[in-house]
Amino acid sequence: MTTSTAPMRVEAQAPAVPRRSGMRWRPIYLLILAWIVGVLGPYIWMAITSVTPLSELHATQTTIIPSNPSFRAYGRLITQTGFLRNIANSAIVAVTVVVIVVFCSLLAGTALSRYRFRGRRAVLYAILLLQLFPSILLLVPLYIELKNLHLLDNLVGLILVYSAFSMSFSTWLMKGFVDQIPGEIEEAALIDGCSKFQSFVYIMLPLSKPGIAAAGTYAFIYSWNEFIFALTFTSSNTAKTVPVGLSQFIGENIIRWDFLTSGGVIAAIPILIGFMFAQRGLIAGLASGAVKG
Repeated sequence: MTTSTAPMRVEAQAPAVPRRSGMRWRPIYLLILAWIVGVLGPYIWMAITSVTPLSELHATQTTIIPSNPSFRAYGRLITQTGFLRNIANSAIVAVTVVVIVVFCSLLAGTALSRYRFRGRRAVLYAILLLQLFPSILLLVPLYIELKNLHLLDNLVGLILVYSAFSMSFSTWLMKGFVDQIPGEIEEAALIDGCSKFQSFVYIMLPLSKPGIAAAGTYAFIYSWNEFIFALTFTSSNTAKTVPVGLSQFIGENIIRWDFLTSGGVIAAIPILIGFMFAQRGLIAGLASGAVKG
């Protein structure tokens, strides 16, 4: 009995692909690292300076990292100055401006996007042209107007001014977001029995969350950081905002670096919190579906 042995079949192996070395990506990483350091460097330096004692700040030989870090500057800032009142004023102004701007810009953006009426193009161009003029040109007319309305050194005056300057950009922003929402979704809601108001509340409002978050973030940052109008239209600490309060620590002969840096760190916290909420709103709005089951 003979057995036949079949010839072994040798499969050709693909040539090994050499691994790509990470060397080619290192320049990109270095550029990203340089960008991060350039952006975050001033804030890190401000935070380090805020915990540096005055004795080390005024020493002839200083180091980057303080030898005896202390948070006494924050305590003195809160107890010895009226900075907490400035924070409260900025919070009241910024939150009120956000509510007004988001509400009005959403309605205006929806009307300009969904309806065709006489003068619509002129309104769009007029809103756009408002962004081309420097705000400093309106400083004197606004001062006279607020003086006649008895709104100088008043938070209501700042709210009206900030809302007006934030409205034009926010309206264009909301119009762009509403333009991206298909009109068929609203038509389907109307066919299902919704009124125009219900369609706006249950369809347009949820799908406009990214635009609402963006417009609200813009209005909040503008109102929180604005300096020229707040400096011109306020005179007492009862109406001064955070930027004006920080400017008081810069004198002709001395600069209170401890108060200036600790106040800057405290003033940056609401902006970070606002960005966290805005990021959640953007992600939730982009991920929300509009598919009817």
